[in-house]
Amino acid sequence: MTSQEVLCDPTEQKSRKRVSTLKLFIVALSFAYFSKALAGTYMKSSITQIERRFDLSSSHVGLIDGSFEMGNLLFLAVVSHFGAQLHRPRLIAAGCLLMALGALLTGLTHFFMGLYKYDTVIQVLQNNSVNIPACVDPVKTVDMPEIQIEPSVGDNKACVRESGSNMWIYVFLGNALRGIGETPVTPLGISYIDDFAKVENSPFYIACLQTITLLGPMFGFLLGSYCATLYVDVGYVDMKSVTITPKDSRWVGAWWMGFLVSSSLLLISSIPFWFLPRSLPKQGGEQDKSPPTSVTLDGAESARGSNPNIKLTEITKGFLPSLKRLLGTPAYFLLLCGCILKFNSFIGLLTFKAKYMEQQFGQSASRANFLIGVLNLPAVAVGIFLGGLLMRRYKLSVVSGAQLSFATSFMGYLLLLLQFGTKCDNRPVAGLTVSYNGTQSVSYNGEMLFSDCNRDCSCLPDEWDPVCSDSGITYVSPCIAGCISSSGAGKNTVFHNCSCVSTSFPSGSSMSVRLGQCPHAKDCSRSFTSYMAVSVLSSFINSLGATPGYMVIIRCITPDLKSLALGIQALVTRTLGGIPAPVYFGAMIDSTCLKWSIKKCGGRGTCRIYDSNMYRIIFLGLITCLSGTSYFFIIAVIILLKRQFWRPARETELQQPKASKGRKIMAQSDPPEERVVSSRSPKLSSDTKECIEVGKDLEG
Repeated sequence: MTSQEVLCDPTEQKSRKRVSTLKLFIVALSFAYFSKALAGTYMKSSITQIERRFDLSSSHVGLIDGSFEMGNLLFLAVVSHFGAQLHRPRLIAAGCLLMALGALLTGLTHFFMGLYKYDTVIQVLQNNSVNIPACVDPVKTVDMPEIQIEPSVGDNKACVRESGSNMWIYVFLGNALRGIGETPVTPLGISYIDDFAKVENSPFYIACLQTITLLGPMFGFLLGSYCATLYVDVGYVDMKSVTITPKDSRWVGAWWMGFLVSSSLLLISSIPFWFLPRSLPKQGGEQDKSPPTSVTLDGAESARGSNPNIKLTEITKGFLPSLKRLLGTPAYFLLLCGCILKFNSFIGLLTFKAKYMEQQFGQSASRANFLIGVLNLPAVAVGIFLGGLLMRRYKLSVVSGAQLSFATSFMGYLLLLLQFGTKCDNRPVAGLTVSYNGTQSVSYNGEMLFSDCNRDCSCLPDEWDPVCSDSGITYVSPCIAGCISSSGAGKNTVFHNCSCVSTSFPSGSSMSVRLGQCPHAKDCSRSFTSYMAVSVLSSFINSLGATPGYMVIIRCITPDLKSLALGIQALVTRTLGGIPAPVYFGAMIDSTCLKWSIKKCGGRGTCRIYDSNMYRIIFLGLITCLSGTSYFFIIAVIILLKRQFWRPARETELQQPKASKGRKIMAQSDPPEERVVSSRSPKLSSDTKECIEVGKDLEG
């Protein structure tokens, strides 16, 4: 056909239209993935801000983070099974709309609360003419009403009706609603592409999709970094009156702002899916055939596209048999067990990685989120894209894909072990990590905060308003430091004549302290550089096997179970990994806390300072333990896949030469007339058909 005939051919035009529709779906799904990933990672980047704003422990805020997976748990299995036989694009559109509402509810919680208040001795006094005696006698405070050593009776009553006391519940519900909305997007989107794309193009499309998706986490962490630099009540308070900095453990950024941005993006991403078709013909030579049929387990074939009036009860009948058949596949079941352990370590790392960088290396929440967004995530994106290219270029089989995924993951695991050596020592805090005479001693006992130099000051053991001496030692508060005078105002306040400072160091040294914690030692910056280099390299190598590993899940089961397999995999990993992992990771992190804040109504609040050595050992130890155990399951999967795919292929290769020799002998013995007839109507032998079927299995 000439080029003009091709352009005028209605069949060719119809084919091009179908291909463009699939590409439009991929573009729309990419933006939806970008938006939902941005919202999800912004939640991770805001963990520290939410923890401080609502005065929660790490395990408590981990429960809030896990509410997203709880929402998935409610509907994921049902949507994955039924959604494959219903209108998938419209279900995805409805999911994006629900995610937008959930993010909006989370962000609006800020406007239901009052202004953020943090405890400090100078929050009322802001002019240079007032001298603040931090260490005072309780009898003398009668003449100084602005200094309150204990909460008043009015404060105790107000704590009951404090506006922000239980507002974290709305964050919990908003995150859960976002989880419900995310349910149809991943399993139905991936299965839609795999159903209607060419077999050799499917891994490449999915790799492109995942690569574009990683732009979402990148921008999510960058958005979290920017919002963390803004004060939570920006626009409502005079910033000159704020005496803390972003590196202070009491600082709370404008966490609510990012949720409003992500809600708008999710709302926009839902629009295209309302106008996309329910099904498409297969790419390649199958454009004019009917859509792929869905085979139910009771033996009936149902093509949802050709029979839109099918009853829901008929779909329901096949669910339990399909589930039984799926979990009865040994390779899939073992792969599922390995995924659960890997997902636990991944969620724990992703949730508390920024906080680990804050506590271990003294980085601010803003800088930690920024570095994750511009270093780790681009490396992951490049790795996933190259992994998809490897599968497409070399047309890797299921077994080869599993081997590549295992090899890259294990190399990343070995690099993770190197992070145990990149560390910073505890910051010297008098009474917590060092004694008042300067010796190293970690203490979890609040009584150690007091010494002879401050015992007459009547300080509260629960207060946290850290000050730094010129010697590099931090004191929990000016009162604990034994300071009796001050000068300056706001962030520039300096306390003088501090008895504990003079006790720790020889006469003639400075007895003054300034607001804020002392920074880490200079050698800590070199350790942090080494940590980031190992972290980025580990992220890249790990991500190389992401696409091959994902394709193994799809290809190790029969095609009619693809949507259910992806849905069950997401359901189980999120139920047994996404929900408990942030909670028990947070609980283990809480066990390393040295100093807790106390709520107005009593009870433990958020942690102010951790034992960084124990934090590193517990945090990295949990991750390596979970990841290392998962490799036993992955090795078993590779062995099963070899038996399933390689042995039949080898037997076919051995049988094929024998069959070809038999055909040559038959051809020589046949009369010329019969040979002519056979050449006109060729037929494939049973051995050749078997070879073709095995070849298709290896490709698909």
